[in-house]
Amino acid sequence: MAVLNEEQTMLKDMASQWVRDRLPVTALRGLYDHGGGGRSGSDGYDADAWAEMAQMGWCGIIVPEAHGGADFGYLSLGLVIEELGRTLAASPLISSALVAASALRLAGTQEQQARWLPGIADGSLIGTLALDEGPHHAPERTALAATASGDGWTLSGTKRPVQDGMIANLAIVAARTSGAPGDRDGLTLFLVPTDSAGLERQVLDQVDARRPALYRFDSVNIAVNDVLGEVGKAADLIDAIRDRAAIGMAAEMLGSATQAFDITLDYLKTRVQFGAIIGSFQALQHRAAELFGELQLTRSAVETALAAIDADDPALPALASLAKATAGETLHRISSQMVQLHGGIGMTHEHDAGLYLKRARVAEQCHGSTAWHRERWARLNGY
Repeated sequence: MAVLNEEQTMLKDMASQWVRDRLPVTALRGLYDHGGGGRSGSDGYDADAWAEMAQMGWCGIIVPEAHGGADFGYLSLGLVIEELGRTLAASPLISSALVAASALRLAGTQEQQARWLPGIADGSLIGTLALDEGPHHAPERTALAATASGDGWTLSGTKRPVQDGMIANLAIVAARTSGAPGDRDGLTLFLVPTDSAGLERQVLDQVDARRPALYRFDSVNIAVNDVLGEVGKAADLIDAIRDRAAIGMAAEMLGSATQAFDITLDYLKTRVQFGAIIGSFQALQHRAAELFGELQLTRSAVETALAAIDADDPALPALASLAKATAGETLHRISSQMVQLHGGIGMTHEHDAGLYLKRARVAEQCHGSTAWHRERWARLNGY
């Protein structure tokens, strides 16, 4: 388990209190009932709450101080993401403050970082990663074509689903500059403003009330200085970005699983059936004990992976897949047990149990499914 310093403890406590007061689960239910929140209408998040997050400095936690951030580390950002996961708070914090900021930190030129990172840090700009092109996570199968055109590139193809894609101002797009789908060689990342001519965005619905997007690129012109990293050699960079994205999702899933377990445990302690509190039944005690044990293993895996990013640990790829796979399995089981142990009321939309289950199923698929990361972990460890 991670040992937090004083500043990290204060950040976690502040995030916990703010999230419970400002974005409780009822706020997510509002996105289902009213199609959106705050000023964002049907965008699947509360823009006013996002502005408050930016004012508290959360958007710039991993951004270097030279570009308006705090450079406070990935473990610190993970603490905030975990608290957001507890109440299923919908925000682009992972897409922008974690994934997009990481991509620019890893491979951005000085000019690119100076152009984009200050906006990410102050929340005025939202970034996202446009990587997948179908229902399964498979970046090496990228088919979106980037063709050399004059002194730049022309993009044609589709990306789906793009998380937070409808509200993003900047998309980091994986395209193929050479080779065929399935090849690791020939992949290139591009920095694409989402208001670029020829880029069409179509909203997609998800069962968790978020609003990802489908991006259609119709001969979108990109300047040569908007290439992120090296042309045709982005496979390793994509892996590094995805590792950080997967760990961020695992931190959110840890928060969701922890809260789902706490709610269920409280129910077992108060629900009376057959003349007894149901938590007194040995079979249910065994279930709770098993879930608690899995939760502690998940916390260890997630916090170890977050610390590994800060330490630039060479074992990071394996630790990232371990964290995402473990968090996926744990949240899947706890959210299912939450519904089952609550009985009939757990099947209703009015109860929070179903909301945790829906988010669990979506989060499991984001940035690589549980099965995908389990297989990758085994491959990285020589199995």
